[in-house]
Amino acid sequence: MATDPSFIEYVCEQAGLESRLTYRKMFGEYALYLEGRVVAFVCDNQVFIKPTAAGARLAPGAVPLPPYPGGKPHLRLADELDDRDLLKRILIATAGELPLPKPKPKAKPKPKAKSTARGER
Repeated sequence: MATDPSFIEYVCEQAGLESRLTYRKMFGEYALYLEGRVVAFVCDNQVFIKPTAAGARLAPGAVPLPPYPGGKPHLRLADELDDRDLLKRILIATAGELPLPKPKPKAKPKPKAKSTARGER
């Protein structure tokens, strides 16, 4: 079962972080980004935050489960989604413990094609 677009919109609205919190569809599910950092995955209409000490402190009832088969355990939020202030604090605290993504390397320039002039010696 894939995540409903209305559910991801609800999570983003509930977090109250406006344009600071964005999402991107990945492999049929979603990744949540807070100011450029992936802070959570939304899979099968469930929210899984990246495991950090701050997230675990703020959401002690969150169960560590893989968000997708073969994935590393993340903290699955449940009742925390209904508490707007708590959800916001969890996401901000989690982002604060995660590094910024590494910049993508610039594409190497393509080598120029050699021209071959026919008839020249």
